[in-house]
Parts: sequence; structure tokens; C-alpha cells
Amino acid sequence: MKLTVIGAGNMGGALIKGWAKSGKVEHITIADKNEALLAEFKQEYPALNTTMDNVEAVKDADIIVLVVKPWLMKLVLAEVKHALDLEKQIIVSDAANFTTAMIAEELGRNGQFFYVIPNIAAEFGASMSFIAKGAGATDESLKAVDDLYSIDGDTLVVTENLVGPGMMMASCGIAYVMRYIRAQMEGGCEMGFYPQQAKQIALQTMQGAVSLLKATGWHPEEAIDKVTTPGGVTIKGLNELDHAGFNSAVIRSLKAGLK
Repeated sequence: MKLTVIGAGNMGGALIKGWAKSGKVEHITIADKNEALLAEFKQEYPALNTTMDNVEAVKDADIIVLVVKPWLMKLVLAEVKHALDLEKQIIVSDAANFTTAMIAEELGRNGQFFYVIPNIAAEFGASMSFIAKGAGATDESLKAVDDLYSIDGDTLVVTENLVGPGMMMASCGIAYVMRYIRAQMEGGCEMGFYPQQAKQIALQTMQGAVSLLKATGWHPEEAIDKVTTPGGVTIKGLNELDHAGFNSAVIRSLKAGLK
């Protein structure tokens, strides 16, 4: 498979690094206007093909992933439009709110178009990616896209209207999780731990919670019941979270970007 990625910033870079590290994608070309950034990628991953020419990058590619800012998508599509082979190539938008219908509008027809939102953990094979196919996309193309993003983590095939909520939960949500970890670290410091110790505790606690739920299939409340005893310290802490509106704050943060 020949893969082209246009855009090597934070999100594009994470995807590229995940795919390059895996060794499962034989031919990767990355295009970006930042020559110094391309040089860094080439130094770290010599097998990558790099170019500043988007048109050259898309020629002969099987899958083209566009990971540029949403307001640049129309410019990039207009630039490469004449070089695309829409009978054979798969086009993926990784730009927030730039849907398959928008790709079709810019290119003047339907094709193998996909709207995918991953997150920056892709570099470490731990992304949560939401995949939606356009009106003209086949199941065969869907499998190719799903297989590609599965290299960089978990995937969920959804209807296009759920990609936005998925983005809030997993792409924006990763930042919200970081805020919780930071808060736990600050609490640990206040109670007497050094910052690095508090970070170790917070990360391992988060890892433990995730591992427990994945291994058992429990609902989170089932796990909470295991560590919550009448009159104990855990219920006191949980009640403080409730008093502070923790659940409401999390839900509101997830919905904020959909307004």
C-alpha cells in the first residue's frame, strides 16, 4: 500500500510516527510546507519519502490522508484536484468538521471519501479513531481505512454525525483527562509527595483503572463499589466530587465543542 499524508503537524506527525514505527506500512510519503520539519522526520525515519509538493505527493498513492487545519482543506483540495485519480484513490479528511460531503463538493463528485478523527496518542499505538465513510465509499475501502488506523490504536466505525461527539470524547477528551491527572498530582503535592512521585501515582492509578475495566468488562460503578465501604474514606471523596459538580462539568466539557 502506498500512503500519502499531507500535513505533518501535531496530529499528522503522531499518525505518521505511529505508522512508521509499526513497520506495517511499506511506502509512506509525507508532504508539508515546513522543510525543517520534513528534515526531522527523514532523519528519524529514513524510509519515509518527504516532499514540499502536495501534487507530487498524491500521485500514485492508494490512500491520501489530509491532516491540515480545516480552513486549509479547500486550498489543498483545489491544489491537488487535477492530480487525483478518484476511480482508484481513497481520500481521508482528518480535519475537524470537514466532512465527506465537503470533500465531494470541492472535488465535484463522490468517491472513496472518509472522515476520520484520531487523537495524538496515535504515535504510541493508543489512539481512539472514529471512522465514517462517505456516500460513494465501498466496504472494501472502509476495511482499508479501518486497517490503517487500527495500526495506531482502537477504531470505531460510526455514522458521520457521531464523529463530532467522538472527537469531543477522545480527541478533545484526552486533554480533559490530562487536566484530571494534573489535578491529582497537585493534590498529591499538597499532601506531601514530590511532583514526580505524584505523577507516578496518578499515572499508575489511571492505568490500573483502565486495565481493570478492560479486563473485567465491568461498568465503572461496579468497580467503584469494590473500593467503597460504608463510612469509609472513598465515599467521602466521591461525595466531594459530586458536591463540586464533577459529573456535570465533565458532560458539559464534552458537549461544549458541539454548540
